[in-house]
Amino acid sequence: MAKSDNERNRKPKDRRTGGHQPKRFSRKPSTSGPSSHQRKDSDLIRLNRYIANAGICSRREADTFIAAGNVTVNGQVITEMGYKVRKTDDVRFDGRKLNPEKKEYVLLNKPKNFITTTSDEKGRRTVMELVSSASNNRLYPVGRLDRNTTGLLLFTNDGDLAKKLTHPKHGVRKIYHVHLDKNVTIGDLRKIREGLELNDGPVTVDAVDYVQGATKKEVGIEIHSGRNRIVRRIFEHLEYEVVRLDRVVFAGLTKKDLPRGHWRFLTEQEIINLGMIQ
Repeated sequence: MAKSDNERNRKPKDRRTGGHQPKRFSRKPSTSGPSSHQRKDSDLIRLNRYIANAGICSRREADTFIAAGNVTVNGQVITEMGYKVRKTDDVRFDGRKLNPEKKEYVLLNKPKNFITTTSDEKGRRTVMELVSSASNNRLYPVGRLDRNTTGLLLFTNDGDLAKKLTHPKHGVRKIYHVHLDKNVTIGDLRKIREGLELNDGPVTVDAVDYVQGATKKEVGIEIHSGRNRIVRRIFEHLEYEVVRLDRVVFAGLTKKDLPRGHWRFLTEQEIINLGMIQ
């Protein structure tokens, strides 16, 4: 049977709405910024997590600050809970731009034959190979150790802390275990304690002495200076050859339970202690 014109033009019923087509409403612009529903990229992270990763506060505390209007994204105040941002967004807390990466701190007991650099055009092995599995974030070594110097080396993406630990005015404490080619005389130990004049200026140490229970070829030296190859040059100035050099303490961090070539994350207390360095 042929359908009438009315039957042909009749729209199908929507079973979910009892036969009535739902009305469509346009979303009104939100005063809290662009809706996170409109930002569906795979690289988005929640704003509270972004703030927590920047080291400002916990995620729960971040929600409070967001609701209070303390946070802007690309110049616009955001108060929406669950709002998501990209790492490339300009996120500010009370006007200060935030870094989205979670701050991480890795301590390595460096072996020989690795150079302290992020890359090497000559193809030599770098310390970055040893900590490659530690983080997805890009970490940087704090300071340097010579290729043949072993011991403690810190890596982080916390630029402020790295600058503090390497700036001479903060006098970060470092202790080295030095193995020499011959016995060190008491007179030479006295000269080191009193201070030496090297070709690039005077140098003083905090302490120097024989290593307890070892031969007089082994010396422990505590120093704050960050000058290049300073420990080696101190002993070379006195006509000793440094056979092995091992950094056993750096900024209060030690090698306890950290085998050569291995790394570990710093504890929360260690991070707090580093932050208290004046």
